[in-house]
Amino acid sequence: MITFERVSKHYHHNGMVISALKDITLQINDHEIFGVIGESGSGKSTLLRMINTLELPDHGQIKVADHDIETFSEVEQRRSRKNIGMIFQQFNLLHNQTVKENVGLPLRLNRTYDEPKIQKVLEFVRLEDKINHYPKQLSGGEKQRVGIARALINEPEVLLCDEPTSALDGQNASDVMELLREINQTFGTTMVVVSHELNLIKYLCDRVAILDKGQVQEIITVPKKEQQPTFENYYERIRESLT
Repeated sequence: MITFERVSKHYHHNGMVISALKDITLQINDHEIFGVIGESGSGKSTLLRMINTLELPDHGQIKVADHDIETFSEVEQRRSRKNIGMIFQQFNLLHNQTVKENVGLPLRLNRTYDEPKIQKVLEFVRLEDKINHYPKQLSGGEKQRVGIARALINEPEVLLCDEPTSALDGQNASDVMELLREINQTFGTTMVVVSHELNLIKYLCDRVAILDKGQVQEIITVPKKEQQPTFENYYERIRESLT
């Protein structure tokens, strides 16, 4: 689904050249959940932005669904982004818009508004009873599920997840992890998950790339999945660590 072939990306800042990615080569398979971990500044965000065609490489080649992104026209870039959903750490919801309006935003932008489709995706993320609520009326977990519904509304083949659970508490994080796995299993959606949380990576991902200073240090196949973390297990771990 996604291929990086010797990709490098550099930025210029105050007369200095900063290498965000250096000679990256990796392949993300169709229907796979692929994790990316690394410290701040390791290049994780740049990698995501390149998949979404928001950045182009200085060197090397990136293909999404066998299409070289550097050959895309502006129209093809917009079409490609429509096929790629994005889930953000801080939800990125419009606070003066209802749940229905937030989820329907991509449809309005593409002039394909479809209210029954919005209802259907909200049922899938189990928020149909919150359709007319505003973000301030929602919990953190509910806000992230609105963000996931918005990312799903265009039925993307690829879902990019940028720290999808780091702003959530134990139970809400667990619920979002389970929902992401359900999306992958139900729709066959290819996912790229950036996170510093090893629990999320171990539970969700098939493989994970370790980035350090813009380079892939290793790609690891994740062994047998853990059972879904639960609220009780979360607090049990805390209890054990304090006693």
